[in-house]
Amino acid sequence: MKLALFDLDHTLLNTDSDHSWGEFLVNEGLVDPVHHRQMNDKFYDDYKAGQLDPIAYNEFVFEFLTQHDNAYLTELHLLFMQKVIRPQMRPKGFDAIKKHQDMGHAIVGITATSDFITAPIFREFGITEIIATNADVIDGKYTGKVKGLPCYQKGKLARLDQWLDGRTVSESWAYSDSINDRFLLEYASHAIAVNPDDRLEKLAQEQHWDIQDWSIVSV
Repeated sequence: MKLALFDLDHTLLNTDSDHSWGEFLVNEGLVDPVHHRQMNDKFYDDYKAGQLDPIAYNEFVFEFLTQHDNAYLTELHLLFMQKVIRPQMRPKGFDAIKKHQDMGHAIVGITATSDFITAPIFREFGITEIIATNADVIDGKYTGKVKGLPCYQKGKLARLDQWLDGRTVSESWAYSDSINDRFLLEYASHAIAVNPDDRLEKLAQEQHWDIQDWSIVSV
């Protein structure tokens, strides 16, 4: 198997989908604006610092899901896609995915953000194999808990190993923007730092990894 692994937030997207979802809920008047924004910003700062508690963050995100039925949540996510996500989808991300598709590579979206938020976004990029932090669901209802191991930092490698289920990878590519994904990038045969944060840029330079700019340039 030849495998291409794509992070989502600030890699395929110009934004962070998790943080943007929180902002979307605030802007739509669906949550307490002061408390929700304060918590959302705090967790996002923790993530950027590499100090996120992924269980606590996702349980914060999942709390809203427990309060509504699936039909409403699906409708709300469609509005989120329309208002927030589609304008932030990077054309160079689509190009990179197509390149790997044309070469017959297996393509996986791999993200610390929850499957509720990210699965529809990855599918819009044409990626159907998705490894994400999973929201626990019982009898069709969100429980507010994380199911299994969060897909974060070294957890991404563990979750990837589960997905591979013993299959052998002969060559791999990994695309990410974040120092949180250093382990994934170190795993790959070809590491690509996409618009990397400062710490990842420094590491990429030290390791002689490819550094690419996928940001949209206004014409």
